[in-house]
Amino acid sequence: MAKYIDGFVLVVPKGKEAEYEEMAKLGRDSWMKHGALQYFECRGDDLNQQEMGDQKSRAFQEMAGATADDNVWFSFIVFNSKEHRDEVNKKVMDEMSESFKDKDDFEMPVQMSRMAYGGFAVAVEG
Repeated sequence: MAKYIDGFVLVVPKGKEAEYEEMAKLGRDSWMKHGALQYFECRGDDLNQQEMGDQKSRAFQEMAGATADDNVWFSFIVFNSKEHRDEVNKKVMDEMSESFKDKDDFEMPVQMSRMAYGGFAVAVEG
């Protein structure tokens, strides 16, 4: 059975990494509790352009609009299928809505407008 991936590219300001990691751990715990197969939060380490023959790839910082004051993260969650993703995400969103409804002072450590998101059907797996 083909798997399904939710993927994210996030820009986390330098100095907010610990806050983001704490929030990511809460997210991981919730997604895994509700049935996600795997959960990854990956901080950029080698984001330079790559030579590909006579062409160059685009750097993640450029693609994400990140500055020298930012870190780029690539995050993804693995599910059995798109339908499984929808079921798990509904449970996670319901749980998060309940958890944060009395927390007026909560501030995201990232700007959501600088996040890219997409759902991906796995075509090749190794």
